[in-house]
Amino acid sequence: MNRFMTTLTTQVLSLHLRHTFTISRGSEDVADTVLARLTAEGIEALGESAPISRYDEDVAGVARLLESLRLDRVDLRQLDTTLDLLPPHAHGARCALDLALHDLEGKRLGVPVYELFGLDPTKTVETSFTIGIADLDKTIDKTKEASHFPILKVKTGDGREVETLSAIRSVYRGRIRLDANEGWTPETAVAILKQLARFEIEFCEQPIAAGNPAGLRFVKERSPVPIFVDEDSRTLADLARLYGCVDGINIKLVKCGGLREAVRMIHAARAMGMKIMIGCMIESSVLATAAAHITPLVDYADLDGPLLITDDPFEGVRYEGARLCLPDRPGLGVHARSNVAAPAP
Repeated sequence: MNRFMTTLTTQVLSLHLRHTFTISRGSEDVADTVLARLTAEGIEALGESAPISRYDEDVAGVARLLESLRLDRVDLRQLDTTLDLLPPHAHGARCALDLALHDLEGKRLGVPVYELFGLDPTKTVETSFTIGIADLDKTIDKTKEASHFPILKVKTGDGREVETLSAIRSVYRGRIRLDANEGWTPETAVAILKQLARFEIEFCEQPIAAGNPAGLRFVKERSPVPIFVDEDSRTLADLARLYGCVDGINIKLVKCGGLREAVRMIHAARAMGMKIMIGCMIESSVLATAAAHITPLVDYADLDGPLLITDDPFEGVRYEGARLCLPDRPGLGVHARSNVAAPAP
């Protein structure tokens, strides 16, 4: 039994984007996330969730669930037991709590989170940088601005795919990944990807609406571009139905419920011969750093959330070009920025 006073508080972080961020489902200039502060044994630990309506979650609901927890009689070292105080479907709230528990345990033991998982911090991968949907002139401007990144992730699904990729390739020769965010039908996806293959596309993420494994198999068997999923690979329970239908999956901590579920998904996907990417929402360095700690286990990363915003209140993972450099401080290794006002507790 936990003999120490334990508190969990939340607040909303409003993160302002450098550019209007547009995908096939809509646009945003400001993204809200939920910051969780867990205090136990005289240690403050941080967690974050970036819930979105696509998964029927929002910041108010996540904060409400977290604030309802009574943790003073729980042994917080029993991570799974503590997480199970939340409903199994409450992935956004579970994510914030999971991160805070790992941050607490790392700080308690004096080791970084990657060490809790037995990982080598030098084995991280490079992250892609996202180019949202925009008109061609804006797309070219954003591509030039990001030209120092060796990998771009291009949002698509607006019907101007060939023109967009032609414009990007006119100014950029690095690696390109696509993300259609469920924007096409299976037949349209095959036709478009055959046209786009000449632009040397590394893979395409979620070409069709989630929930259609047969449609994914149809696309995979006919596309010259490898097929990954995102909206279709929310939790471990989703993976079995994807076997043989896709080349890889995108895991996001806020989708699956945190680091523990993400690691389970990684091992299951490996057993099924799938490639693995770990991705992000629009989020601060708290959530992105947590995901970065387990990148030694994956093939690809899309952890550019902190790079897309102007007012990240925290420092954590560093970017040496596109290479993710993990902090070696205990826990997540995240701390408040000195040049940005930290959110008040």
